[in-house]
Amino acid sequence: MFNLIDPITELFKANEIAFAFQILIRMAIAMAIATILGVERANKRHAAGLRTFILVTLSATVCGIIDIYLMSNFTVVFPAVSAAMAIGIAIISSYTILYSSKNQIKGLTTAVALWGQAFIGFALGFGLYTVSVIAFAILVVSLNLLPKAEVYLKNRSPHFEIHLELKNKTDLPEFIAVARKLGLNIDDIEVNPAYANTGLSVYTIALTVVSKELKQYKTHEETIEALKTLPYISHIEEISM
Repeated sequence: MFNLIDPITELFKANEIAFAFQILIRMAIAMAIATILGVERANKRHAAGLRTFILVTLSATVCGIIDIYLMSNFTVVFPAVSAAMAIGIAIISSYTILYSSKNQIKGLTTAVALWGQAFIGFALGFGLYTVSVIAFAILVVSLNLLPKAEVYLKNRSPHFEIHLELKNKTDLPEFIAVARKLGLNIDDIEVNPAYANTGLSVYTIALTVVSKELKQYKTHEETIEALKTLPYISHIEEISM
C-alpha cells in the first residue's frame, strides 16, 4: 500500500510547530510561488498575470486547509470545498483562451498553468509541501525551457498553417501554383471571416511539405521568407497554435 509521508510536514511535527504557524507557512509558500509564476506570465503579456496567480493559489491553499478542518472535526469524508474550487478554476481558466483574427489560439498555456497552480495550492493546503515544491519546479521549467524545444519541433514538422493576405483575390490561383512548384501541398484553404467586410483578401491555409529538399534543409520560416518575395502577397506569416 502506498503511504505518502511528507518529510517537511514530519519536520514540523518533530519541532512541535503550532498548526496556526503551519498555516502561515503554507500561505507564505503559496504567495511566493504564485508571485514567481505570475511575474513570469505578466512579463510575457499573458491574460492571467501576477494578481490572478496569487489570488488563485492563495484561494486553493485556503480551500485545502478548510477541507482538512472539516474532515478532521466533522463527518465530512470528501474534500468538497477543494473540488468546487477546482471546477471554478477550470471555468476561469477557459476565459484566458482566446482566438485572434488570424485564427491563432492564445492563452492555452496560461490556462493550463493557472489550473496546475491551483492544484499546487491544494497540495500546500493539505500540507504536502514536498509535492508542491517539486510540482512547482517542474511547472516553471516546463514554461521556460520546453517552449524552445516545442518551437524547434514545430518548425521541423511537415505540416503548418499560414495567415495569407493577398493584394487581390484573383492572385490566389497563382499562389497555389507557386506553392506546389516549391513542394508544398495545399491541404485546406479558408477565407478568414474576421476580414469579411474590409475589402482584404485574407486566407488561412494549411500546408504540407512534400519536397524532400524542403523537408531536409528548409524550416517553416525559410519557406515563408521565400514566399514573401512574391509581388502579389501583402503579408504572410505562420500561425502559431
